[in-house]
Amino acid sequence: MAPARDRRTGFSRRRQYGVFMGYVLAVAGAVVGLVLLVASTFNPPAFSALRMGVAGVTTPVSTGLATVGSSISGIPDAIGNYFFVKQENVALRADRERTRALLMRARTIAYDNRRLRSLLAIRERSTVPVVTARLVSSSASSGRRYALLNAGRWSGVLPGMPVRGPDGLIGRVVETGPNAARVLLLSDGDSIVPVRRTRDGLPAIAAGRGDGMIDIRSVNATNVRFNAGDLFVTTGTGGIYAPGVPVARVTKAGSDSVMARAFADPDTLDFALVERMFMPVPPPRPVTQQ
Repeated sequence: MAPARDRRTGFSRRRQYGVFMGYVLAVAGAVVGLVLLVASTFNPPAFSALRMGVAGVTTPVSTGLATVGSSISGIPDAIGNYFFVKQENVALRADRERTRALLMRARTIAYDNRRLRSLLAIRERSTVPVVTARLVSSSASSGRRYALLNAGRWSGVLPGMPVRGPDGLIGRVVETGPNAARVLLLSDGDSIVPVRRTRDGLPAIAAGRGDGMIDIRSVNATNVRFNAGDLFVTTGTGGIYAPGVPVARVTKAGSDSVMARAFADPDTLDFALVERMFMPVPPPRPVTQQ
């Protein structure tokens, strides 16, 4: 019977180098972590600039990985659509014929609406999109809720701008770099959005809980009853978010303060729309010396 090989590192030069490099990397990681902790505590602006600089370097890599992942995950859907495209086309043609009359009626109503608004000289403020960017990452498991966009100052993205998806509001930009931006999500504990209930206009506040959910709290009223399924949209109060953007749906009935779930889930979104603030704060007037 052959003797067992001795697995101690002292008998292998390669293992000795491996163990040594492991210790070196561990010590270097601890030193870097300590330096970052000290910088975030005693010099937050410098730490913020460093963080956005690192994000600007890693964002292109994350964007490429997200593109490859979405392409691979879309292969089964593409195969399924290939086999069922004929049936879908037949159904779409039938729906088009049924809705043609409704479309003509809607166009007539829209024309009358525009004509009446012009007669009454009614003007509405509309938000102009800044850019459509990819959501390359989001912190879904930590105490703070942030997301990272692959667009920054070079694309016109500035702090304070609202970010929304196809289903509703996502949050607002809090930090920007040259080609990346950090978004404060609705579910973060520092997020507060004025909202109203769609069925009766009841004003409320949507506050993040930090666990992926949102608290809906009544404003200027007590013993307010909330029902499961109540929908809340932005009010436009504060000038950041345009009115009428879907925010959250109540998950369980209650009074005064209830739990709700956001319409837009950043973990399921590939792209988001960055918009200008609904009523941006005017720049300060220059001080004139008399």
